Amino acid sequence: MHSSKSSSPSGKLDGAFGIYIHIPFCKQACHYCDFHFSTSLKKKDELVNALAKELVLRKDEFKNQNVDTIYFGGGTPSLLSIEELQFLIDEVYKIYDVSESPEITIEVNPDDLTHQKLNDYSDSPINRLSIGIQSFFEEDLKLMNRAHNSEEAKRCLEEATKHFDNISIDLIYGIPGMSNERWIQNLETALAFNIPHISSYALTVEPKTALASFIKKGIIKNVDDDLAQEQFHIMIEKLEAAGFIHYELSNFGKPEYFSRNNSAYWQGKPYLGIGPSAHSFDGKNRSWNVRNNSKYINSLEKNILPIETETLSATDKYNEYVMTGLRTIWGVSLEKVEQEFGEKYKTYLLEQSQKHIIEQLLYLDDGKLLVTKKGKFLSDGIASDLFMLN
Repeated sequence: MHSSKSSSPSGKLDGAFGIYIHIPFCKQACHYCDFHFSTSLKKKDELVNALAKELVLRKDEFKNQNVDTIYFGGGTPSLLSIEELQFLIDEVYKIYDVSESPEITIEVNPDDLTHQKLNDYSDSPINRLSIGIQSFFEEDLKLMNRAHNSEEAKRCLEEATKHFDNISIDLIYGIPGMSNERWIQNLETALAFNIPHISSYALTVEPKTALASFIKKGIIKNVDDDLAQEQFHIMIEKLEAAGFIHYELSNFGKPEYFSRNNSAYWQGKPYLGIGPSAHSFDGKNRSWNVRNNSKYINSLEKNILPIETETLSATDKYNEYVMTGLRTIWGVSLEKVEQEFGEKYKTYLLEQSQKHIIEQLLYLDDGKLLVTKKGKFLSDGIASDLFMLN
């Protein structure tokens, strides 16, 4: 059985960075997704070689730092063979300094998590699974055009928990037609499997997705924000009662099972994004790769990085810190704001937060600005009120 608990509940990773590898393939398109992927596997081999090439070309960007997390995201990384995954992990080990016990996560879908795959994963360095369940109910899965059914969702968890103890599942709430009762049943089913980490998101309608077009045509009812907010609060109550810590707006973990990859991201740590459409952050600059598989592959065949970069201003960094900090249990540290951005930013932050403190959406505790339970669902909107304009 594979175990990779996070080294510390605060997720502190000093002198460390994470590597995110984007695998842009899916069996079919979910109606709500606006991530970059392709349903054709024609270019899979070329893509894997291009990912390895990008790892080599970017080796000097994070000197003197250890890789503490490797995360295969997508798309559906479980569409790669175990040999391809092992090849990419070996490349990371060859090129970078990897910490002694890194967290290595792969995102998987229930319909392709076969017995053989689980055996392969548990024999490999992969030590954490993130499974895209979304719902245990047939009607929700059909509405979202997921490739699996509710039987597969349960069966894959039964199997997965025999091989791994560090498992996260994704659940979606606020789905049109999903009652609070059905949402509670979803949560109770997840808890019955004793999963130590749950990531959960409100269904959002992204422009240009199939879901947006169905809603526009009246085929599917629109998302009800009030219902989503109710279901969000039901989830907090249920999961906290079951011993989970709500450490980030969309993430709940048992002690020692916070995602090290997510925690680093929310705490503004550097990360290297490999693959088409992947984003990177080195502490000063943000960069992103082209969102096109062919362009990405062609560029790397010529040893050219298909990348765009922007340097963040002090105001950009302050705004980002406020937004990520308010989403987490670590909050926004006034001392950090003053040290990194200056007195002016700290004064501005305190002035802007007054009205939210009076409305009991924010509170100050030990020099940190945190969101109250009542304010949690609204935290992104609250953060934008605290932003400084460039």
